[in-house]
Order: sequence, then structure tokens, then C-alpha cells
Amino acid sequence: MAESQLERILIEYGLRQKQAKVYLACLEVGSGTVLKIAQAAGMPRSTTELELNHLLDSGLVSMYKKKSVKYFSADDPHSLLNLLEEKSELIQRALPKFVSLYGSNKTRPSVRFYEGRQGLKLVLGEILVEAKELISLGSAEDLFKVLEDFPEFVMKRVERKIPVKVILIDSPKARERKLLGPQQLRQVRLIPETYSYHGQYNVWNNKIAMFSFGRNLSAVVIESLELAQMQKAAFNFMWDSLEVKRN
Repeated sequence: MAESQLERILIEYGLRQKQAKVYLACLEVGSGTVLKIAQAAGMPRSTTELELNHLLDSGLVSMYKKKSVKYFSADDPHSLLNLLEEKSELIQRALPKFVSLYGSNKTRPSVRFYEGRQGLKLVLGEILVEAKELISLGSAEDLFKVLEDFPEFVMKRVERKIPVKVILIDSPKARERKLLGPQQLRQVRLIPETYSYHGQYNVWNNKIAMFSFGRNLSAVVIESLELAQMQKAAFNFMWDSLEVKRN
């Protein structure tokens, strides 16, 4: 992977551009003085030293002295992932308070739009964090075609003990989901192939997420207690109407 790509990844991770350049220089040098790292980064010595201190505070580089001269070295790159996981756990622990503040003054439904596979994955991640139970109507064939890593979502859902009721269009993949259901906290009921659509909706808590699997992948998340209750009532009517013996 080219250095410029690595630099962009570090910036997306949360580093400033100069910090990313200095961190990559540290990886390249191994262990060196501020001057040596500055030369590798192509940056002034004073700026490099400032960014090294920031990286030191972040736990991404280490420092030791030899004859009063400071030497810096990058920590194992795995520390990037460890720090990211720590940040994620910190946010998850505080999430109920954030959500409480977010919803304390909301009286009208809110609507959010997402585009592309990454957008759909963000919504699935939201479900994993918030849901105690889930209901869903969709097309298993479309879902697994669009989101190849959907099994990872299923695994995490099971780990978090989130049960799901799913209504699916009858297909080989849908019947596979039904067969595997008991071991994946999933109940499945099938509707005939004549009910054709290319999308999915999920309902949890007071939220509805609607996925479109058309040419332009997109998702809409609606947050409204009343609308979620209405969608749950409609789903439960369909669920109760489907004959278990036919499925």
C-alpha cells in the first residue's frame, strides 16, 4: 500500500496530516532522534518535535534518552487498533447518556438518510448498539448479494443476544435462514415469491430503518415512537396471519 494511502488512513483514524507524516517516518526510521525523523518526514525539526510529543501523549510512539538525547520510535501498529477499540468502548459506555440528551427535547419524528454500502453498515451498527429485540421484513437473496459481510452482523447480534423475527420472500436463501434460525436467535416466516420487492426494513426501540437495494443503495432511518409502534403493529398482523405450517 502506497505511503499516501497509509497517510489518508491515519487521517481518517483521527490524526492530523502532520502527525500522520511523523508517525509514518517513525515506522520507517525504527528509532531515531528528532532530526532524523524530521528528515524522513520532510518537515522542520521544531514541527516534528511538537507532533512527536502529541503522538507520545496518544500512546502511538515511545521515547527514551541516551546521553541526554531523545530517541523516538513508533509503537507496534497494533496499538492503533487497540486505541480505536478503547475509544469505541468509551463511547458505547457513554452512549445511553448521549441518547438521553439527544432525545430529551425531541417532539417530532427525525429522519436521516444514508447512501452506499457503508451507509447501510452504519445503520446495522446502530442496531447492534441499541436493540434489545428486532423485527424485519426483507429479501434474503438481495441482502446477501448486497452485503457480503452480513454474516458478521448476524454473529455480533447473536453475541449480544438480540432476537429477531423476520418475514422473508420464499427463496433458497430464505429457507436456509429459517433452517439456521434456532441457533441464531432468529424466527422466520415466509411469504410467496409473488410479493416481489428489493429492500428491507428493520424496527427496533422507536426507530425504523428502510433499506433500498436498487441501483443506488440507500437507507432511511426514522425515529418516532408513534411511527415505530404503527410499523410494529403492521408487522405483527402479517406475522400472525402467516400460517406456520405453510412455512
